[in-house]
Amino acid sequence: MRTTIALPTRDRTRSHVFLRDGLGLETPGDPAEDGVPEPLRATLSETCEVMMIPTGGFKWVTGQLGDEPMDAATLPAPEDLKQCLVTIQLGSREEVEDRYAAATALGRGVLGPEAAPWGEYRAVVADPDGHLWQLTSH
Repeated sequence: MRTTIALPTRDRTRSHVFLRDGLGLETPGDPAEDGVPEPLRATLSETCEVMMIPTGGFKWVTGQLGDEPMDAATLPAPEDLKQCLVTIQLGSREEVEDRYAAATALGRGVLGPEAAPWGEYRAVVADPDGHLWQLTSH
């Protein structure tokens, strides 16, 4: 089984640079005309990936465009879909700190590296679209 987490993006290029250079994730695929792999996805594990879908395309994928649009109360606009926290397990505190520094240079720091009350070392960053990414180590 393969799992794909789809997140809306306003800017494929910025998202690509954040995923590749900020979070250090593989972004496989052949480049489209804009130089960014199409579809834009990042490998989280052998069985899980995150796919960044342009906002207009996200509306199409979720059924918000077409002959019979979904009720607005049923599904929020893609720009409001930021209730997801993607966690990436890293090998050490140093990796968390290094990835946090690289990611905040391209996105925004939300919670600096710290020892979490439950025993993990963690940090949280927001990508250019505001999606939250938690970096952890045991």
